Amino acid sequence: MNHKLLSTAAAAFFLCSGAFAQPLTNLETGYARPMTLKECMQYALDKSAKLKIQQTDVDDAKVARRDAILKAFTPAVEAGTYAYSNFGRSVDPETNTYVSTTSFNNGYSVSAGIVLFNGFEAVNNVKISKTSLMMGIEQEQKLRDEICLATMEAFYNVVYYTKLSVIVEGQVSTLKDALELVRRQEELGQKGYADLVQTQADLADMEYNLIVAQNNLASALITLKDIMFWEEDKDLVINMEEVEQARTLTDADPIEESSAVADYAVEHNSSVLIAKGRMDNARLNLRTAKWKFTPYLSLNAGWSTSYYTYPGLAGYAPVPYGQQFRNNGGEYVQLSLSFPIFNRLLTFSNLRKMKNSYKRAEAEYDTVVRQVQAEVERAVQDRNGAAAALNQAERRESFQDEAWRLNVKKFEQGLISPIDFRKASDNLMNAKAERLNALLKWHLKSSVVKYYNGISYIDQY
Repeated sequence: MNHKLLSTAAAAFFLCSGAFAQPLTNLETGYARPMTLKECMQYALDKSAKLKIQQTDVDDAKVARRDAILKAFTPAVEAGTYAYSNFGRSVDPETNTYVSTTSFNNGYSVSAGIVLFNGFEAVNNVKISKTSLMMGIEQEQKLRDEICLATMEAFYNVVYYTKLSVIVEGQVSTLKDALELVRRQEELGQKGYADLVQTQADLADMEYNLIVAQNNLASALITLKDIMFWEEDKDLVINMEEVEQARTLTDADPIEESSAVADYAVEHNSSVLIAKGRMDNARLNLRTAKWKFTPYLSLNAGWSTSYYTYPGLAGYAPVPYGQQFRNNGGEYVQLSLSFPIFNRLLTFSNLRKMKNSYKRAEAEYDTVVRQVQAEVERAVQDRNGAAAALNQAERRESFQDEAWRLNVKKFEQGLISPIDFRKASDNLMNAKAERLNALLKWHLKSSVVKYYNGISYIDQY
């Protein structure tokens, strides 16, 4: 009996130590092997509807930048033609006198125009479109990082509840063996009926904990599938081996490291770059609003020709089409200068709005910078705190495991009561669960620090 209890505990410890890749339930999947965390992240990125929408926004920004460049440096060209018949009184194009007969007219024109100066609005729009494109790309990267972080958190929740279920299942098996032992001891008169009932109650409590853990596992798996846009007709199996793989802890001074990571994040983090882009665009819009008080200069040029005839006019000999096409042609070049005088104070109102927009964007940029700096400091502190907690949790688990092994021998020899045995069992289960929680929290906090140091979540694996 002694060997049976110890072998059950050893099996539970082996399972919860990460030496397995399958979840508690035997799920079927269309994939050849369980999916790693990186594969789950990549799947979520490939299926994300939000990311697809953002990618269309980036494409729109590329089109807007192209349009801004063409508008600033190329002329607008138009061509047109017309043809009509007049059945009443009209003016003869050749004599400029009225005629009362049917006439046919046909004309062609080509014109081009370009704004030479409009208060640098076109140039500023090119810069704004470039910044907007950069912001769209950074927004896409930020969304990718958010999806990966959400996938990581959901993945670790599945890992936690999977291994917790294994831990509790091991404890259930141990208590079942203990119940058999108590039942035999009660038959032999070594234990009382109260001890048997207490052991049965302890087993019922542990089986209840197992059901709760399995329900939490099912809920966590649903959350992971939802984030990944997982196909409903397929089951998801994840690989948990890499979670137990050790990573190298930094020996750098926390304060110095926090400052270095914060400096890097302020220069490269997507949230900061997006806020800076908004501030830069607000500054450019303010410059454009100030130049709205200056005159506009534009250049236009064009060419046109026409053809006419009087069908049905007796004795009329029409001029040939080719000759009229050449003789009636004309060109023009126009240089226009317009001065804004009064437009119901719209220019002044727009200037004031742009000033407020720039102040708002500047304040938002400062806020984002401070938030990122605070988040970096908190992330480094949380990572270091999680490392210390993990080390202590591992020591605690080791001691509780040894204490539990000793209590198993005492229980089999009748030296401790079922209550004391249950307490030792709970202490071991809690120690294993807390070590697992500390390990997963350390993984997550370390990934956040690496992210602020310029390594995207998906590239960390």
